[in-house]
Amino acid sequence: MLITKQQALDYHSLGKRGKIEVNPTKPCVTQLDLSLAYTPGVAQPCLEIHKNPADVYKYTAKGNLVAVVSNGTAVLGLGDIGAAAGKPVMEGKGVLFKRFADIDVFDIELDTHSADEVIRCCQILEPTFGGINLEDIKAPECFIIEETLKKTMHIPVFHDDQHGTAIISGAALINALEIVKKDIGKVRVVYSGAGAAGIACAKLYVSLGVKPENMLMVDSKGVLWEGREDFSSNKYKEYFVRKTNCRSLADAMKDADVFVGVSVKDMVTKEMVKSMGRDPIIFAMANPDPEITYPDAIEARKDLIMATGRSDYPNQVNNVLGFPFIFRGALDVHATAINEEMKIAAVHSLANLAKEDVPEEVARAYGVDHFKFGREYIIPKPFDPRILIWESSAVAEAAIKTGVARNPIDIEKYKHDLGMRIGKGRIIMSVMHEKARQDPKRIVFPEGNSRRILRAAHIVQEQGIGRPIVLGDPVEIGAVAAANDIELDNIKIINPIESEKRATYARRFAEMRQRKGVTADKSAAIMEDRTYFGMMMLEMGDCDAVLSGVTSEYPSTIRPALQIIKLQPGIKRVSGMFAMIQKDKVYMFADTTVNVNPTAEELAEIAILSSRVARAFNIEPRIAMLSFSNFGSAPYPESEKVARATQIVHQRAPELMVDGEIQADAAVMPEFVERYFPFSTLKEEANVFIFPDLGSANIAYKLLQRIGGLMAVGPILMGLSKPVHVLHRTLDVNEIVDMAAVAVVDAQVAPSHR
Repeated sequence: MLITKQQALDYHSLGKRGKIEVNPTKPCVTQLDLSLAYTPGVAQPCLEIHKNPADVYKYTAKGNLVAVVSNGTAVLGLGDIGAAAGKPVMEGKGVLFKRFADIDVFDIELDTHSADEVIRCCQILEPTFGGINLEDIKAPECFIIEETLKKTMHIPVFHDDQHGTAIISGAALINALEIVKKDIGKVRVVYSGAGAAGIACAKLYVSLGVKPENMLMVDSKGVLWEGREDFSSNKYKEYFVRKTNCRSLADAMKDADVFVGVSVKDMVTKEMVKSMGRDPIIFAMANPDPEITYPDAIEARKDLIMATGRSDYPNQVNNVLGFPFIFRGALDVHATAINEEMKIAAVHSLANLAKEDVPEEVARAYGVDHFKFGREYIIPKPFDPRILIWESSAVAEAAIKTGVARNPIDIEKYKHDLGMRIGKGRIIMSVMHEKARQDPKRIVFPEGNSRRILRAAHIVQEQGIGRPIVLGDPVEIGAVAAANDIELDNIKIINPIESEKRATYARRFAEMRQRKGVTADKSAAIMEDRTYFGMMMLEMGDCDAVLSGVTSEYPSTIRPALQIIKLQPGIKRVSGMFAMIQKDKVYMFADTTVNVNPTAEELAEIAILSSRVARAFNIEPRIAMLSFSNFGSAPYPESEKVARATQIVHQRAPELMVDGEIQADAAVMPEFVERYFPFSTLKEEANVFIFPDLGSANIAYKLLQRIGGLMAVGPILMGLSKPVHVLHRTLDVNEIVDMAAVAVVDAQVAPSHR
């Protein structure tokens, strides 16, 4: 991706300057709030911390606050540009901490070249921070600073330029060696670059199993060989001096198995690549330009596995895969350090995650259909949300096992809590997934020619959410699956045209629709339509739920459902809803998809059905019947309809917390309702919103989804006696899997309670 100079400057300068700001986490809008936030209320937590210093983690932000500390002596590929010039990088590091692991950051730029001054500054800042991320400090000072701080401080200290690259590339190394079937204890590894990153990679690879005698390190003057006198010696480099006849990088790379580049561009030629052993592994990680370009390396050797620091080539070694999640795990157990075992745990968590099925949302973020473990996918992508759970929990567990955790925690519960940081949406859906797994049902997917449907069916089968049945031509389905590396083992495929059940379904459909203009011949032809065939499977008890709609218009799916599947007893109209999910809140919106202008009776029916869906999500419903009026303040027929609907709900379901007519803002402001409408039965913030018409509901949910960034789960069809859900054409694979879980849970419930 080409980024212009002006684009970069505008990004940092337009609007608020820079990239970060500080926001309070507690309200400060009343005199009481001010008194609690500062004087006199603040004295109470101060006294508690004075009595028990560990309470600083309970009453302050220390446990979620990291300092990014730099003196600007080795900024990216820019060198010693100074502390102020390095500040945009440190702000950027803070953005990544927050975006990927929900960690707050203060960036601290120190105007000094003295290692002692950096050390002292960090030491006296220990009461403020839960951890320190050292950044862009040149070698060998970076080694001295980190070593000293680790010995003298009781919070995690981590120099990312060293360990980040080592950890990410270490995960890539494990998987690359597995693919080429080479023993880590026997491979020869060559390092180009003897600075912080190169030395850290070499040390970590030793911990992973590479033999020190099988390593050669090359700096700007050549191989570190025994007897060489023309390099600036220090104890960190001396560890990697070898007795060898190799003098140049070209010499070192002959028959080598692995090349690790953390130096400068154009260090490696095609001839050097050709000289390496079979199935060579090349990590050319110089930024922004690697030691050899991906196209040149591939041209030289078709059998290689290559990683770079660039996002436009496969296998990007990006430090954001490491530091946010490592600190997350360390902070949450109040670790006193980030030790070798914690780093190794991070390596293996990333290596293992790369072998899992990759969510489509991740592939879509990179403009491809899918990723699969192999030569061009050996490490996870940074935008994979699962990294937070896998890596942070692995780091926390290692901290506990090695005795550096002051706050030991239950790891399984911690994984659940990490999911909450990703967003309550995933936790809400995990509840549905778990319910589905307890009693998986047969789900028909009529659109068997869709890549998304096939991948979703595979996930549903693999995760035990349900038992998928895919409709379509097996040859066509097999071709789509093969083209997209989708496993269809144990997934039932039915071709409606050839099915022996087709004649039975046609006869039954003709009986159902004989007074609606459907003849026997017409019915036989209709049963070639996979959606109609699927609905008849559901009607005849040959499946438990139907999901369709990703390749067709909404009416094309809902029409067969309404023609074939009966309504629930006592229900007069089908309706639709969406679960709208923020990071920490879930709202139900209805009717968003079916009824254009429902009557008061129909609104009441929609409200009661919505309450049942909310409870299926383990949410206790608090229902707001929405209008432009608050309890008669604007008496028009439209608002009076909503008031009547509210009365009907009270009569039919007196156990529900429901009120209206009420304006949308009042429905989410319980203090406002309590002050001005103390008679209202809506005593808490509403979480189920019944809109007076389709227009307002549809507009509201789409605006919140696209502008507000809320996750929309649905549409969930309500009122049918058997589970049918219409999939939006824009749904990705994960969202289809979520809807499958909803359908299975729906199928588990008796119609009278649905």
